[in-house]
Amino acid sequence: MMQAEEMVKEIVQALDGKKGQDIRVLKTGELTTLAEYFVLCSATSSTQIKALSDACEKRMKDLGEPPHHMEGHRGGTWVLMDFSAVVVHVFNEEARQFYDLEHMWQDAEQTDVSQWL
Repeated sequence: MMQAEEMVKEIVQALDGKKGQDIRVLKTGELTTLAEYFVLCSATSSTQIKALSDACEKRMKDLGEPPHHMEGHRGGTWVLMDFSAVVVHVFNEEARQFYDLEHMWQDAEQTDVSQWL
């Protein structure tokens, strides 16, 4: 089983590899039992949302960490992938602004992703 930090690194690199925009990592472990980290990413279209989520899912499956749960594929505006310790949210810009998870989890520590890009 991978450590959460290693999962985050792999996920960020997978998202970046498919041109994910405004990738943010929030360390939520001290605020909730839902996950140790939330990874947020924006996409420019429903096609890119699917490409980003597919890339993320494939990378993690290849590393032996398939998602436990996925939501949102059919709507085309957002996808949630639950890898237990890490939850990934891929949004179009409108959905990202609507759900505003950065504000909801403003007490979470932001992780600098530039080290992995």
